[in-house]
Amino acid sequence: MNLHHMIDLDRLSVEEIMELIGLANSIRSNPWAYRESCRGKIMATLFYEPSTRTKMSFQTAMFRLGGEVVGFDNPGNTSVSKGESLKDTVTVVSGYADLVVIRHPKEGAAAAASLYSRSPVINAGDGGHLHPTQTLTDLVTLYNEKGRLDHLCIGLCGDLIYGRTVHSLIRAMIRFPGNSFVLISTPELALPQYVKDAMDAAGCRWKEVASLEEALPELDVLYMTRIQQERFSSPEQYRRQKGVYILDEKKLARAKADLRVLHPLPRVDEIATEVDEDPRAAYFRQTVYGMYARMALILTILQNRETWAGQEPEPAVYPCRCSNPACITHSEPYLPHRYTRSGDELTCWYCDEHTPAPASGR
Repeated sequence: MNLHHMIDLDRLSVEEIMELIGLANSIRSNPWAYRESCRGKIMATLFYEPSTRTKMSFQTAMFRLGGEVVGFDNPGNTSVSKGESLKDTVTVVSGYADLVVIRHPKEGAAAAASLYSRSPVINAGDGGHLHPTQTLTDLVTLYNEKGRLDHLCIGLCGDLIYGRTVHSLIRAMIRFPGNSFVLISTPELALPQYVKDAMDAAGCRWKEVASLEEALPELDVLYMTRIQQERFSSPEQYRRQKGVYILDEKKLARAKADLRVLHPLPRVDEIATEVDEDPRAAYFRQTVYGMYARMALILTILQNRETWAGQEPEPAVYPCRCSNPACITHSEPYLPHRYTRSGDELTCWYCDEHTPAPASGR
């Protein structure tokens, strides 16, 4: 597997994804066989945003493989608070560690970090954009809980506009045949157009609905998400959306007996605690699958580092700013403005935002 950075799961083939799932399950079945696999290796965790499960899952994964961990989870206690750029932080830290795991509030931050890191970079979440290791967790969970990754009707409920886990999961599942999607949200929290475009390009069936109760009977998988207060510009906007979708046992009675309920966590009030005891609730099992998924990813990347032949091809640079105000290029102005071009449209290499191409070309 030719895997160096893990910025976006899209950069892996379906066969490579299945290899990672197979390795995760092998580690889960026989963890002692892998307990010294990363002895002498150091992983740096750069968490510019709060995290419980992702950070601890990565740390535990590395410890169980025999490696060590350094890093921060509060940029206010680092030179970032003094104005240090992402480039400088990553350049320095990657000289200390064999692997860099980054979570950042700006979209495209992990891709930007990969430009300057001396070590492989793993994206642990970049703003409202992507969260590929959560998606790998979701795929390992679905494969074990449902026995397949194809021909599933998948409902995604709640915050679909800012939910990076939703965006990543859809982009992964459209690559497996026969999957369809039910998007359950208010109009204000609807899925971004670029993800809908990806579903259309893959020929997937999807629909948008407002009612969780009406959608439940047809679903094989329900992916619940919290309404993310930190993504809203005002408390009033958050309060208007909070509590709209709550899964409880009464609603769950309408669902299939083999439905599986996933959630990237943390939850607030969108899943009642009474659901926790239902065998269809897979979200706590999902967190354990996530540790094995990250063990497989860490092990694969560190093994590949020894044979890595060079950097990936670099997209063209255009003289225009990304139209996404949350893109990392707006807060780190030294970054080259990289885009891939299709006709008269540019796609930002960092955050996937679409913007019209300049008339003059490059």
